[in-house]
Amino acid sequence: MPLTRISLKHGTSVEYREAIMSGIYEAMRETFNVPENDRFMTVHQHGDGEFDFGADYLGIHRSDRLVIIQITANNTRTLDQKRALYKAIAERLADKPGVRPEDVFISLVEVAKENWSFGFGEAQYA
Repeated sequence: MPLTRISLKHGTSVEYREAIMSGIYEAMRETFNVPENDRFMTVHQHGDGEFDFGADYLGIHRSDRLVIIQITANNTRTLDQKRALYKAIAERLADKPGVRPEDVFISLVEVAKENWSFGFGEAQYA
């Protein structure tokens, strides 16, 4: 049950944002075995003075079109699955909507299964 938060600079189209969400979801289904309809995503657009990043951190040259993706998921995936996810997201976003791979920043936050409630105030995975 990934929860995905996407941050980028203000000024993108609805189609652009939808393509990003779709690409990430497809990559998670492919590499993380995410079930169909297990899709929970938010997009946050930030104006001037609200979005800052290291433009050349680790020798990666990022542009103002940087997309920051934070995925919270169960701590059940292997290192190979994580690497496959990162690669699949970068490839899918490069294809559509055309995000440069250098502009795809991903942070995976892993939690125990009992740390989710999908509704009714219950811990469905506990």
